[in-house]
Amino acid sequence: MSAVASDPLDVNPLGGLTGLLARAAEERGGALGVHPGLVVDSLAGWSRTADLVREPYTELRHLIEAHARRNEDAPLHVAAALLWKGLGYWQVLPMTLGWALNRRLPLTRLEDTLYRISGDGRVTIGATAVTTAVLPGDPFAGAPGTVVVSDLGETLRQSLHAVQAPVIKAIHAVARVGMRNLWGSTAEALVQPLRAYAEALPGDPLVDVPMLLGLVDKPVVNLIQLTDTGYRRRTCCMWVKVPGAEACATCCLGR
Repeated sequence: MSAVASDPLDVNPLGGLTGLLARAAEERGGALGVHPGLVVDSLAGWSRTADLVREPYTELRHLIEAHARRNEDAPLHVAAALLWKGLGYWQVLPMTLGWALNRRLPLTRLEDTLYRISGDGRVTIGATAVTTAVLPGDPFAGAPGTVVVSDLGETLRQSLHAVQAPVIKAIHAVARVGMRNLWGSTAEALVQPLRAYAEALPGDPLVDVPMLLGLVDKPVVNLIQLTDTGYRRRTCCMWVKVPGAEACATCCLGR
């Protein structure tokens, strides 16, 4: 896969991505689940994701219990799955869009990943540091803050295992929600942005969606079913289990 030529207005490898995120945040009235600049200016108000995976998982349990209260006192495993749907989606979204925009991946280590949750349960993801993975032919290859890789799919897969797998395992340990269900939300986070932001991306989601899923392979392989009109999950995010809720449009239960 060849690298897409850099926008000459970019002053850093992630300039195109952060610009897209800033525009998206503005269109949503500032309510975007990822810090538009990716790296935060201050740690005030943020918590470290790495703290969620430390036994005995006290902080994680408190988050899940609070999320259950926000969702009609949903069962713990349902609240845990819904919490992860937000956390996982916004952590993956910059990588999905970066890959689609110009084949550049913003990589954040688990210890550098931050989160905050508003009183109404909205998740925002940020970071203390980001490294950009680029292909050998990228104009920014070798620039400070970049790492040159030959396989972006393998790099993304490694990032998911390093950052998301520990949180998924911790959520499973606390709430006994199936890990396949949780990885299903990660799989959807690789697919949905390619469709939601299609007008701002150079590719075609009909091509890019199966391509990205194929590149990443495990742990998301076979968790999304592509259809003529879009896609369906092969696992449930558990929203339908909240009292009074209906199945999502992409839910496996809506067939």
